[in-house]
Amino acid sequence: MTEQTTILDTERQNLLVFVWRKRKIIIIVTAAAAVVSIIASFLMTPLFRSTAIVFPAATSTVSFSEQRNAKAAAMDFGEEEQAEQLVQILQSSRIRDKIVEEFDLFKHYDIDDTDPNKHYKLVKQYEQHVLFVRTRYGSIQIDVLDRNPQQAADMANKIVDLIDSVKNDMVAERTLPAFEINKRKKQQMETERETVLHKLDSLSELGVVSLEGRTNLFQAYVDSKSATEKAEIKKMIDVNLKHGSAFDGLEFIRNEKITKLEEFLESYEQAESDANTLFNHKFVVEKAVVADKKDKPKRMIIVLLSTIGAFLFMVFALLISDRLKELKKIA
Repeated sequence: MTEQTTILDTERQNLLVFVWRKRKIIIIVTAAAAVVSIIASFLMTPLFRSTAIVFPAATSTVSFSEQRNAKAAAMDFGEEEQAEQLVQILQSSRIRDKIVEEFDLFKHYDIDDTDPNKHYKLVKQYEQHVLFVRTRYGSIQIDVLDRNPQQAADMANKIVDLIDSVKNDMVAERTLPAFEINKRKKQQMETERETVLHKLDSLSELGVVSLEGRTNLFQAYVDSKSATEKAEIKKMIDVNLKHGSAFDGLEFIRNEKITKLEEFLESYEQAESDANTLFNHKFVVEKAVVADKKDKPKRMIIVLLSTIGAFLFMVFALLISDRLKELKKIA
């Protein structure tokens, strides 16, 4: 143990002696790196950060079903699944393209329209300046960095506003076709019901009555006293005997179709609501405000890291150089 400690002490002393012998070049390079990093940090464009925070909503629909209402109410905050979905929407080209168009980001980021890689460069710049992060509380933090503090705040708030319109457009792509199918089905069921009712009305005009009414006709025929009355009732009985079974079948179909239509109306109303209502899909916890202090660059950190990095690089570079010289002499 003592021998190892002695060896380490010797190596440390040798390293310190080596650094001291090479102090001039190390100091020159380190000082040059410090000066260059100071100049570079002041040449870097300052960026201002504006932050907005939103919570996803647990549900994006008005439910007409007790089971769906039990699952999530419109006032409930979303959980992990809804937060992940919201992050994906925020990162989508649907929102990015709208922001690019509204704020003319090609020009703002100094990207030439004739550049064949302009879209690639734009996406890179956008991803460096617009950040979406899930917080530990389940909310989504929207950060926008820009050299113009007002534009940073405007972009962040616009992204928040776009959440609803973009998601409503996405939902409409599915709910509108579904509503059209439900609408056609409802019209078909109503047409079939009206057809049955029309046939029943036609039979009623002929004098056809329900099963209970036909029973009363037979009793009236028995109780009738005059021949004329008997002849009239006999005529009605003959009509009912001829068309009674058809009337009973139509009555059964009518009742069945009315029941099915009433049951279908809940599904239809749900589809109509989903297709035609513009929902709010988020809770805004904090809107972005104009920053009064730059966020980047951190000049002190840049200068310290550059200076320390230059110092360590020169020490190792000189050590390797000396070692190579010794190997050449041995060879």
